[in-house]
Amino acid sequence: MVLYITHLLYHRLPSSFIDFLRRMFPKPHCYDLILHRKIGMNMQTKHKKKKARKHDSELKCRRWKGELEEIRKEQNSITEGQSRVGEKLEAMEIECEALHEESKLMIERSALTQIRFAVMLNILTARKNGDYAKAAHFTQLLRLA
Repeated sequence: MVLYITHLLYHRLPSSFIDFLRRMFPKPHCYDLILHRKIGMNMQTKHKKKKARKHDSELKCRRWKGELEEIRKEQNSITEGQSRVGEKLEAMEIECEALHEESKLMIERSALTQIRFAVMLNILTARKNGDYAKAAHFTQLLRLA
């Protein structure tokens, strides 16, 4: 194949270059060697380099595709994790609201119990002092509360 290329190139070369080769190298078999070395090898090395570059670029593309796939998987796992965290956060917010309402109810009950204890204490002090009208009034208040 190299000889075929060199012969084609030999026939396409300008006549001045061929005359130059004949003067420099008087033996005719040297022309093919020189053409082979100067032109054919360059064509081969260019082809090899081009093939190597193409192979390198294909390898880079495969590597980048693999890296992109890894990045996609990481992003998917991150989004799944974020959605799980969001769900947990919503559940915690609902639980927090329920606890807030429950504590509010407990505070109200505690305040009502303190009021009842204060009214009972007033009933006892009124009875101790012999003021039964006042004790009856506080008893009515205790029944309403």
